[in-house]
Amino acid sequence: MITEQQVLTALGKVQEPELHRDLVTLKMIKDIKIQNDAVDFTIVLTTPACPLRNQIETEARAAVAKIGAKQVNIKFDASVPSDARITSQINIPVKSTIAVASGKGGVGKTTVSVNLAVALAQTGAKVGLMDGDVYGPNIPIMMGINEPPKSIGERIIPLEAYGVKLMSMGFLVPPDQAVIWRGPMLHSAVRQFLTDVEWGELDYLVIDLPPGTGDVQISLAQSVPLTGGVVVATPQDVALADVVKGITMFRRLEVPVLGVVENMSYFLCPHCHARTDIFAHGGAQKMAEQIGVPFLGEIPLDVAIRVGGDSGKPVTAVNPDSAYARPFKTLAQSVAAAVSVLNVKAAQSELMAGANIPVMKR
Repeated sequence: MITEQQVLTALGKVQEPELHRDLVTLKMIKDIKIQNDAVDFTIVLTTPACPLRNQIETEARAAVAKIGAKQVNIKFDASVPSDARITSQINIPVKSTIAVASGKGGVGKTTVSVNLAVALAQTGAKVGLMDGDVYGPNIPIMMGINEPPKSIGERIIPLEAYGVKLMSMGFLVPPDQAVIWRGPMLHSAVRQFLTDVEWGELDYLVIDLPPGTGDVQISLAQSVPLTGGVVVATPQDVALADVVKGITMFRRLEVPVLGVVENMSYFLCPHCHARTDIFAHGGAQKMAEQIGVPFLGEIPLDVAIRVGGDSGKPVTAVNPDSAYARPFKTLAQSVAAAVSVLNVKAAQSELMAGANIPVMKR
């Protein structure tokens, strides 16, 4: 007769590939049930967007089979670890904040932000998307919704599209009216978007920053701990020079850089599906390697992505299985995995610090 302890011992030999600790130590195993030679249990992933779920399942199944189980039934759940700094420093029930930036405009940063948020939501995660570009808010257009949000008392109720909660200055200001604000007013607006909006419980709050390295970025870093930042670039040399600015900004603000994504990386012919590297290729990856940050992948240049943004129908939402949506799904998995690693390691560091064991700074 197989015992629960035998199951735990077996699963204690299975490593979480990115955290490099076993599933039992990480408390990822629950609901073990044994009936004769059949074993059922649940694996609680650190993100519903886990890119290595199949590997974990294969290794866990094999480990339990080795102790004599002829039938192994595995269910999956997910519990996204929290960035403890957020709840300790600002009163919002958000587990992780992901800032999307670019060193210059015109690289498709908002397109990446929108499709990243939708792709995360499609995994079952609770996601919010905050438009930090106060001067040029494009989230309303790209998400196909443009109406004033409602409020309850002094709390603003975010709008919602494609399973993502939304807040943007574009919902509050008429489209033909320019926002002409200086630093203090920008800081106040950013702060209100974080604290006065009824976001509810979120696994991820994706924040679409304005291009460049200005007041909004500084205000945001002062208003809420940022779990990590994503830098968007295009392949041209002139654009890649600005990648360094984006990464330098995050580092000076003490925001971990989750990685660089190359947008408009290549063109896929809709007829023959041949690939053409219109703006050269591989520059962002080479730059990421030189600077020492992860490369998160390539996003194609395609009419479907552009039309989706202009019509308020993101390609990941309306055609999620297309060749144009898959890179955004891969990006979402990579970002979610990186966030989980940061938060779990930070939590472990806090425990070690409590035990007076020297730890490295986050």
